Amino acid sequence: MCATVRHNPQVREKGDRTVRRLNIFTTEFQYDPQDADGYRGGSVRLGRPIGAHKLAGSLYELPGGEAVCPYHYEHGDEEWLLVLAGNPTVRDPDGEECLQPGDLVCFTAGPQGAHKVSNHSQETVRVLMLSTANLPAVAVYPDSDKIGVFTEDGRDDVMVRREQSVDYYDGERP
Repeated sequence: MCATVRHNPQVREKGDRTVRRLNIFTTEFQYDPQDADGYRGGSVRLGRPIGAHKLAGSLYELPGGEAVCPYHYEHGDEEWLLVLAGNPTVRDPDGEECLQPGDLVCFTAGPQGAHKVSNHSQETVRVLMLSTANLPAVAVYPDSDKIGVFTEDGRDDVMVRREQSVDYYDGERP
């Protein structure tokens, strides 16, 4: 057991600390009832609670038959996956592979980093995903031929199919 030593006696509350912490083993998962079948896992966003600005992280809990999100890749962002519990299956451009606790995987930016994390077992899976946090973020979903753009405040977020592409000058006036 370790002791807590306060170097600044004026700091008393967690929110006032220079270095913030969050325990990934005791945090409460949030489940979104609007998630589609097959994507109904619990999640916890980790970056903001600990004061992160350049890296993002999420903790996922996947019951059997669920996945984190559809097969996709990011433009400009790299993601890491750390398996904490269970045996998730990762689909990537080379096929599918079953992982075990302690496995660490890197999904590089671009098509070569395409991935989907699923739980094909009956045992609950827990994974930690870390990534760079560049905004706006662009994700491509090859299976459904969609592209998503995600902005800091969400007002300009868009999800479109590639075939909906328009010319650069479409709707513009000279």
